[in-house]
Amino acid sequence: MKEQFVDRKFSEEKAAKVARANEIIEAYQRQGLRLTLRQLYYQHVVRNYFPNQEKSYKNLIALMSDARLAGLVDWNAIEDRVRVPVKPPQWDSLEDILESVYYSFRLPRWEGQPNYAELWVEKDALSGVLRPLASEFHVTLMVNKGYSSQSAMYEASKRFLAAEEAGKRTLLYYLGDHDPSGEDMVRDIQDRLRTFGSRVEVEKVALTMAQVEEHNPPPNPAKMSDSRAAAYVERHGNESWEVDALPPEVLQSLIRESLEAVVDWAAMRKVVDKEEREKRLLRDAVKNLRGNGG
Repeated sequence: MKEQFVDRKFSEEKAAKVARANEIIEAYQRQGLRLTLRQLYYQHVVRNYFPNQEKSYKNLIALMSDARLAGLVDWNAIEDRVRVPVKPPQWDSLEDILESVYYSFRLPRWEGQPNYAELWVEKDALSGVLRPLASEFHVTLMVNKGYSSQSAMYEASKRFLAAEEAGKRTLLYYLGDHDPSGEDMVRDIQDRLRTFGSRVEVEKVALTMAQVEEHNPPPNPAKMSDSRAAAYVERHGNESWEVDALPPEVLQSLIRESLEAVVDWAAMRKVVDKEEREKRLLRDAVKNLRGNGG
């Protein structure tokens, strides 16, 4: 929704930049997605609208702030994934909470599966792109925000160990930057989960060098202050790439391909069918509540 709060004039050059930003935003909205400012910035860079420089990013932030206040950009199109309010849950009536339970009710859909998988991502900025797929495939989505904590790794190991004790093969699909730390995080996750006794297989779904060569995302200089930089540069050169520079449809396709390869759809269909039967019982309870004037 576009709402105007200030009266602001834009030069012809800035108005053209706002129009280009809106084209990118609308492409995301058609996919049911919202952008972070960082994602919007990278979509400008890959289209060669401006160079990949910190100054360009800061200029875009300022322009989007002005354009939103002037009513030229949809306020709901850009999200802040860091400053998120936590509101206590509330409902208008008992009937409303039953409706909420009806729509959110799910059984353990990986029950009866030969495999157990989770989806992990280095950056919170991508959680909005990944959440729909995590919901569709009913997999745990873990946002690490860099290297994960020991507490989070210990708790994750318990999930994988429970699946392994049930005779399942465990898999962790990971998305992270192609830079010294991003490459090392795959090793770090594997090693720490093994320390806790899990046999989970960690696979980096994105970003890989093959994907860099295919999709040509904008490069950044490798961070030489990183203690892992020397080994990275020796293997990959002095450039690095951020995973959120890939278009969302590419990321979603990569994840979908990985998850579809390990799901037993017949087994999952049985769980979903049982789920639907139990939801119908819940729906009948809601109808009875209405009929009794609840």
